[in-house]
Amino acid sequence: MNRRYPQKPLVGVGAIIFRDDAVLLIQRGREPSYGKWSIPGGAVELGETLQEAVFREVSEEVGLEVRVKDLVVALDRVILDQNGGIEYHYVLLDFLCEWTGGEPFPASDVLSCAFVPLDELPLYRLTDGTEQVIRRAFSQRKGSLFPIYDPSY
Repeated sequence: MNRRYPQKPLVGVGAIIFRDDAVLLIQRGREPSYGKWSIPGGAVELGETLQEAVFREVSEEVGLEVRVKDLVVALDRVILDQNGGIEYHYVLLDFLCEWTGGEPFPASDVLSCAFVPLDELPLYRLTDGTEQVIRRAFSQRKGSLFPIYDPSY
């Protein structure tokens, strides 16, 4: 299925990976949002569980090993073109992950990657909603609970 101008929504996963009080960010190497910073992730492949998709995407994009801990949020991402047509449509499921091994390096469709302290997030050109999702995951990691699906993002 074509990701651009799809016939139906695509399901994607994201991995929010902390090391101490820093979060792993990747700089996107393809559209949508080329050049912006976000969390590692991508489309779920046919026959793949959500957990398998998270493992694969993290390994492909940054070479890390993780353990999936919990779902943080479910998001709608509908990106319109200049004429109002649906250029991209994703249902995203972002997961809190525990870093278990490896050092991040940019691979596949990633321009750069780094563990970034939370107080430096405003210095990065982030994709829409990324900082809020990261802060939600950080709070969840500390024991705070939030509704999983939040249409306001």
